Amino acid sequence: MTAVKREDALLESIGSTESLIVSYEELEEAARKKLTSGAFGYIRSGAGREETLQKNTLSFSKYSVVPRFLNDVSILDTRVKLFGKTYPYPILLAPVGMLKLADEQADIAAAKAAAKYGIPFIQSTVSSYSIEEIARETGNSPKWFQLYWSNHEEISLNMVRRAEEAGYEAIVLTVDTVMLGWREEDLRNRFSPLKLGYGKANYETDSAFLSTLSDHQHDTIIQGILDNIFHPHLTWKQVSKLKQHTNLPILLKGILHPDDALLAIEHGVDGIIVSNHGGRQLDGVIASVDALPAIIDAVDGRVPILFDSGIRRGSDIVKALALGASAVLIGRPFVYSLAVGGQRGVELLLERLIQETNVSISLAGAASIEELHRLQIVYHR
Repeated sequence: MTAVKREDALLESIGSTESLIVSYEELEEAARKKLTSGAFGYIRSGAGREETLQKNTLSFSKYSVVPRFLNDVSILDTRVKLFGKTYPYPILLAPVGMLKLADEQADIAAAKAAAKYGIPFIQSTVSSYSIEEIARETGNSPKWFQLYWSNHEEISLNMVRRAEEAGYEAIVLTVDTVMLGWREEDLRNRFSPLKLGYGKANYETDSAFLSTLSDHQHDTIIQGILDNIFHPHLTWKQVSKLKQHTNLPILLKGILHPDDALLAIEHGVDGIIVSNHGGRQLDGVIASVDALPAIIDAVDGRVPILFDSGIRRGSDIVKALALGASAVLIGRPFVYSLAVGGQRGVELLLERLIQETNVSISLAGAASIEELHRLQIVYHR
């Protein structure tokens, strides 16, 4: 896209919106007004006193891009290649469960919005619509499947088979949820969307899961999910087993230590997502952006490193990419946008994120993601 076209697109977007939500803070406030206190608290909050939740965003200010000038940035190439597929932007929608809390169309609306821009939608295990329903509604658009390992191993492997048969392009195994984080906001609100059935779609349509139940009543299904979703027994052994049971690329989401990144490569993992679960699991852990440089150095280009947790605007995306990430995942911003405006809300968010990211890359003096990776980043303590 040329610089002139990028400016025209930005002005058209601003001119066509009477009440324009520009900043993340405005978006969050708009979502607060639309959602119930329980739903908003579940989406917004982090674990414990939310130290990590706050660090995820504040830590970005410790990194400064050193721009280069007098480079030709009239044409910008934002394409990124991951696992043999080329995507137009280095952005993915993060796996977020229970999206019916935000909008009745939930995952389908978000996946359709992502499809408009060729952006991969990562579906959660605890989604509000099943793998097959989302595949039917979105056709061949890029989709990945996020897996929570089950206490009954066959459930995990069957869900992976279903995703593969439905045309999904990758499996994202989340490794930082061996048990639920200590979330005071949900305790205060006495709110559990999982118990309310917002995340049951993949389970109630899974033959392996249903075969473990005494009956298929709602309460039995919910209890079965609760009995399966947390997996303190998860080790590298299960990672190796998963690798044997699918031809899809496997990424581990939740890696923060460079030694774990190296172990992932040893066990045949195809990609890593540096993430602390948006500050929702263990409070007090390192901010994702602070963990990223050491993992980039340790992996040294052997597998793609994606980034998650704390992205709020295009300048954050540019910093994560300049630090070496191949692409970034967007979480809370798209959920708030879904709550405020449904599918169109998510489309507008992506449009503006793409525009801001494009402007920021060009102003940094880069004309491609590869050039951005070569920019200097200064760290301030």
